[in-house]
Amino acid sequence: MDSSDAPGARSRRFPPTPRSVASARRFVGTALEGAPSELVDTARLLVGELVTNAVLHARTEVEVAVLPRGGGALVKVSDLCPARGLVPFGGRPYAGTGQGLRIVEELATRHGVDADGQRKTAWFELLPDGRGGPRGPEGPDGAGGAGGAGGAGGAGGADGAPSSSSGWKAAAPPADPCNPRTTVDLVDMPRDLCAASEQHRHALLRELALATAGRDDPEVRPADLATAHDTNNLVSACLRAALAEHHPRTNILSLTLSVPADAAPAVNTLRRVLAVAEDAAREEQLLTLPSLPLNRLFRKWVLEQIIGQLDGGSAAPWTLLMVPPEPGLSTSELVPWDVGHLRTSRVPTIAADETNRIVAANGPAADLLGWDADALIGQKLTVLIPEHLRERHLSAFTSLLLTGEARILGRSVPLPAQHQDGHLVPVRLVIRTQELTDGRTVFVAHLVPRGAAPADSGRNRLTVAQELPAGPQPPAAPERDRLVSGTRTDMSPLERLTLLADTGSALSNTLHLGAGLQRAGQVMTERLADWCTVDLFDDEARVDRVCVAHRDPPPGLLPETYEGRLPPLAEGARGPLARVLRGAGPLLLTEVPPPSPDGDPLDAQYAELFERMGATSAIVAPLRARREIFGALTVARTSGSRPFTQEDLSLVDDLVRTLALGVDSARLYQDTRNVAERLQRALLAKLPEVEHLPMAARYAPSSTTAQVGGDWYDSFVVAHGTALVIGDVTGHNLDAAIVMSQLRSMLRGIAIDRQEPPEAVLRRLDLANHSLYKEATATCFYGLIKGPAEGPWQLHYSSAGHPPPLLTTAEGETRFLEEGAGLLLGVDPDMPRPDATVELPAHSTLLLYTDGLIERRDETLDDSMARLAEHTAALAGEPLDVFCDELLIRLGADSPDDLAILAVRLTPR
Repeated sequence: MDSSDAPGARSRRFPPTPRSVASARRFVGTALEGAPSELVDTARLLVGELVTNAVLHARTEVEVAVLPRGGGALVKVSDLCPARGLVPFGGRPYAGTGQGLRIVEELATRHGVDADGQRKTAWFELLPDGRGGPRGPEGPDGAGGAGGAGGAGGAGGADGAPSSSSGWKAAAPPADPCNPRTTVDLVDMPRDLCAASEQHRHALLRELALATAGRDDPEVRPADLATAHDTNNLVSACLRAALAEHHPRTNILSLTLSVPADAAPAVNTLRRVLAVAEDAAREEQLLTLPSLPLNRLFRKWVLEQIIGQLDGGSAAPWTLLMVPPEPGLSTSELVPWDVGHLRTSRVPTIAADETNRIVAANGPAADLLGWDADALIGQKLTVLIPEHLRERHLSAFTSLLLTGEARILGRSVPLPAQHQDGHLVPVRLVIRTQELTDGRTVFVAHLVPRGAAPADSGRNRLTVAQELPAGPQPPAAPERDRLVSGTRTDMSPLERLTLLADTGSALSNTLHLGAGLQRAGQVMTERLADWCTVDLFDDEARVDRVCVAHRDPPPGLLPETYEGRLPPLAEGARGPLARVLRGAGPLLLTEVPPPSPDGDPLDAQYAELFERMGATSAIVAPLRARREIFGALTVARTSGSRPFTQEDLSLVDDLVRTLALGVDSARLYQDTRNVAERLQRALLAKLPEVEHLPMAARYAPSSTTAQVGGDWYDSFVVAHGTALVIGDVTGHNLDAAIVMSQLRSMLRGIAIDRQEPPEAVLRRLDLANHSLYKEATATCFYGLIKGPAEGPWQLHYSSAGHPPPLLTTAEGETRFLEEGAGLLLGVDPDMPRPDATVELPAHSTLLLYTDGLIERRDETLDDSMARLAEHTAALAGEPLDVFCDELLIRLGADSPDDLAILAVRLTPR
């Protein structure tokens, strides 16, 4: 294998196999025997990285030469592939691969790469105390080592210093006139996903190469694996070259890649080999985890774009592929994630990493769950998960990482979170994955309290805009330019009235204040200003920036990043915004606000906003309603537009009156709705404690609206048994909640006073309902469980048009109780009501539910009920809390209707 096997040899050749890495480390240790131990350890580490690089990418015989000198050492790693240059990766700190050359850069005194017509040599020099001149030039960020590209390389002899100190910047191979290049366009590509995808591609291929080395793998031939490695490095090099031409802060960008015209077959091979690697990762045959859904979809898009365009197809933007998204994906992933966004968000939000540890939490989430936000950082996510759901969470999280298959990502799931004091907080959980520019994935969870309005502030602006109802359209571009940046000094009376009407309409035509203000901001930036902001006081007198809109933001500027909680309004604040929030204004600003002499944070942040967004003039005006100031509007123009003047103050004053009226009305509506929701939740019964009948119940409002509904459940003890009730009043509004509360109270009174059979109780309830609410209809189930504590038990029941209860035995057998079904309440109170009686086996579970649990637009009722039975059978042996929460997680996600469930377990004493 080598021409110098004798003791003390200074050079040795190794075959291109993984075993050579360990052999090369041992050889270097022997060659440097007697040198300082730290130097020897470093040399062994670095030579291992370079030989790994050569084995994976050069795939030729590797020669390692060691030259001890001056108490240090010069080490060279040569291969026979001089044309294959190094591909610089980012050296990202969380990358599992691609760090080899970066490690050499950090630890070596000097380093470099040389090439001639036959060999390529990567070399490094180590001195025990750092003497011997400065370290070599840094060159591109580290490739190589465990997954870098290129190979070791080689020029230079067996002795003497290297001929170059050029760092890792190897010369590009000469152009091949026989292999012309062509261009491929990647339109609307997110930079952060590109970085994460590149890192994962290299990790998969490296692990697959090491796992299949030295054995016959029928799924991937060595030649295909070699082609995949080379092509992957080619794709990375093309992407890196194209990305270098764009501003690093720009996330969504369009690239033009220069690729060989005949690369399509090789890229197709890369795609096939990556699919094999993904399958191996899912089967836990590799150390690398499989891709998460978004990363997998992005990689598929990149490779298919290259193949398709090389075959004559046209470019398809990434953003077009993401609308509508795959299950578990969302267009919110198009916005680069920043922990600063989370901290200023008004939606309770927590982010966790791939190790299940919390990496960020904002104030609203901490307040909701009784924690200090900083105290949550570093905790396992399970501290916020009820004990009965922790095993389920760990299983689902592990399954996601091992399979890459999403189950609840991007869906609105009702479940309980655990407060620090131990009690449960009902929330709707929406989890989305976000890729970071350093290759990490974070899981961002929005915890919307059940009963609160759906939070649009956590969505991507594109999504919100698509959901808004049709409203006033902005003027055509020439008219807009005439209004904003033309030479006229004012608007015509008709244009002023149109602006005021359209701004008011934008607020009144939307369900939620945040979405309405975004639409109003669009109108104002189309007609009046280049950008605008709306700042509002919250219930605790803190200032929130709820809307930032820009007519044409420059590349890299994301207006929504400036939204969120502002510093407190302190007594020392003297800036324009602080003065307006105290009652001054409207104020005309003809320059950027000067910094506060006292360094007030609110003044400083306001000045920074002007500098970042760009403004030559602005007007700041207070928002007033019912003799109180509750916020401020800022409208600003940049250098390309006509500055605001005194003549504009009256128009802005009229504009803030319109805005104030709309915001105040929206807040009053939201307050009323929240009161109704709290009232509805307060009316839900506290379940009785019956020793042999443990019970659990859940209620979840709709995932798509914040309207209250008429669903309810109840249970109470009467003289001859335990009563079970569930019902649903038609409608989703305050009237339905009022009727629900009346029906619940009347049914309780009738059942306890009369002590009659269920069919008689429902008939009396129907008569009362007909007398009080002639047009109200509702479904209702009323049943009595009778029997001694040790059993046996019977259920005597009657149903007024309600979905049939589901009985599930301990063995998992299921049966819908469809007897005893009659008309809805409110249809014909004189119609006799049927009843039925059924035996209840010990340890069986009786489930009562409303239609929100089963009804779906894309599914027949029979299929929905079969799906429910399948889930209850699987959960038959679980505790009742797990039983109920699992049903909500599996069936209540994204439910367009509110839902209620009541579960009873027959447990002999």
